[in-house]
Amino acid sequence: MAYTSELSLKEIRRDLHAYPEAGWKEFRTTALVAEELEEREFTLHLGADAVETSERLGVPSADEIQEAKRRIQDTGCSERYLNRIGNVTGIVAEKTYGSGAGPTVGVRVDMDALERVEASEKEHRPAREGFNSRHPGVMHACGHDGHTTIGIGIARELDENGGFDGHLKLFFQPAEEGGRGGYPMSKTGHLEDIDHFLALHLGLDNETGKVIAAYERPLSNAKLDVTFIGEGAHAGKAPNQGRSALQAATTAIQNVYAIPRHEDGATRINVGEVHSPNAQNVIAEETRMRVEVRGETADINDYMLAKVHRIVDHAAEMHGVESDTALYGKTTTFQSDSSLVDAIVQAANSVVDVETVVDRTDIGASEDASYLINEVQKNGGQATYIGIGASNPYGHHTSRFDIDEDALPLGVNVLSETIRQL
Repeated sequence: MAYTSELSLKEIRRDLHAYPEAGWKEFRTTALVAEELEEREFTLHLGADAVETSERLGVPSADEIQEAKRRIQDTGCSERYLNRIGNVTGIVAEKTYGSGAGPTVGVRVDMDALERVEASEKEHRPAREGFNSRHPGVMHACGHDGHTTIGIGIARELDENGGFDGHLKLFFQPAEEGGRGGYPMSKTGHLEDIDHFLALHLGLDNETGKVIAAYERPLSNAKLDVTFIGEGAHAGKAPNQGRSALQAATTAIQNVYAIPRHEDGATRINVGEVHSPNAQNVIAEETRMRVEVRGETADINDYMLAKVHRIVDHAAEMHGVESDTALYGKTTTFQSDSSLVDAIVQAANSVVDVETVVDRTDIGASEDASYLINEVQKNGGQATYIGIGASNPYGHHTSRFDIDEDALPLGVNVLSETIRQL
């Protein structure tokens, strides 16, 4: 029997919250989901069969992968599924219901956590009730533990209560944070026959009972890891012999923030991390920084990205150092299909405990489900991104983030009823 099969949705969410896994390291999560869904007679595409491995971005080192797999030993997941997954996470699970004559419906949920420390104060409910993170420096600070739980819940609901005549594909996507997993999952061919595609997100500062049928127009996004390599020297005895990587980095930082805004839409720029470990009397020979740009459209985002590349190259040349820029992650934008939005509004209004239904609103942030949505629409299908309110007491990506677990069955019911009506 699957480890999760006797657990309630709330218990599954708390189990996943206690064992968070960052992007491309979701081995335990993948194994637990696979075990339950295969027990429910889903056909599984695991790991390298769920994503196009050559298109992955921001992939951890081999040592990090092995450490992630070692850390989850004796935590309840089946060794057999871990062996089947290999070194690549992610699942596409599919099953035919009824005669199969109806549409093919895809549902995408993400699985990864964030690399940040979770609050330990008793005011933080996971800490108070004993399901806070057991993995130091990693926590579910964005609700993806709840998303994965809802994916399992949809499979349970359709199995147990029926009412759907068609083909269901569940996409359990790795590495949403940083925009790393959506694009490689969109390039596998699993989306080619999708008629209707639903992605979802919990919280986003909406109260439990509120449903947004279409979050849309996310900002396109690109994340870069930049390294400057100079020449170390003694800052007092021989400063002329050094070439400061740190000076090049600070020149780049000053100038990327000065990139002209674009007349065609919103832009964003941020340098989130700078790292140059040196003593006070050493010319810095290596400096690393992490940068992100965003644009209201893919073209505006590419404009920002090109400007950053140019500035980095010239800052390095100005100070006589080398530079290397690697793309860590990327997203694009989308709009939802009206007929699908209308179907969700109708379905949500029929679900008990749904109090407010909004048809459309701009999401404002960035989201790599955009690539899957675009792929479905390119192939002639319809797609949208659903918001499920969860009364999060603190903001997303903060150390005290949590969700109202009453939102889990509500989310399952909204999506399951939508699937039935489709």
